[in-house]
Amino acid sequence: MKSNVEQVIEIRDVELDGHVKAIRLRTYRLPIKRGATPVIFFFHGGGFVKGTPEQADTICSQLATEAQALVVSVGYSLAPKFPFPTALCDGYCAAQWVVANARPLSADVKRMAVAGHDAGGNLAAGLAAMVRDQAEFRFSAQALLAPLLDPSMTRIADLGGDINPDMYVEECAYGYRAYLPFMSHRLHPYAAPIESRRLKGLPAAFIASAENDLMHVEAEKYAAELISAGVPTTVTRYQNVAHNELASRQEVLADVAAFFNRIFGATSERSRS
Repeated sequence: MKSNVEQVIEIRDVELDGHVKAIRLRTYRLPIKRGATPVIFFFHGGGFVKGTPEQADTICSQLATEAQALVVSVGYSLAPKFPFPTALCDGYCAAQWVVANARPLSADVKRMAVAGHDAGGNLAAGLAAMVRDQAEFRFSAQALLAPLLDPSMTRIADLGGDINPDMYVEECAYGYRAYLPFMSHRLHPYAAPIESRRLKGLPAAFIASAENDLMHVEAEKYAAELISAGVPTTVTRYQNVAHNELASRQEVLADVAAFFNRIFGATSERSRS
């Protein structure tokens, strides 16, 4: 059964030429026309090897409602069949498509952001850097929810014996091996954001970590690195929450939507001045 939020959202599927094959985008927006709306690109979780846009229906619908945005969930190519940089380039193709079709989509390309959970957080962070470096358009913000940012896996939390995590080191390691089969890619700044020394100029960030997540150290470390580089960054550790459940917690989604609203509002004010 769909939630009340999902029932009032207009959801459409679009097929698009991706980096090496056709991919599917799933768009979410309020049915009421409100002029040009901001855009949020979302990347689902699944450790790089599984997952579909549908699994993010709840978070994407809520962001579309609370941020009054066009949310574009990217059905990116999955590893190991399609390793780095295919999924990342699929995201870039999705962003180019929105920019090229801004008018029929009623999309405000001066107010665009990227978000993701788990492996999707890695792709969101990588795409933020890729757009900064290569695109004529820009992202205003990024939201990373329990992101996987450290292929070296040298920053693992000690949760103690009383906590049973919902994602284990072995599962995470398998995903990284599938996505990054070549060791040289595991230091690439688009694949290992935490290793990047070029963080200046990235969009404002909201980083959500989960207390009961073995990987929360890397998310918080990356937040600290962004702050040191002068990137406006908010980092919140959610108590008594595990890795996989973070993206479904209402308090997290509300905080992400509030962050986007704040950034989109500031961007709108700058564009009018």
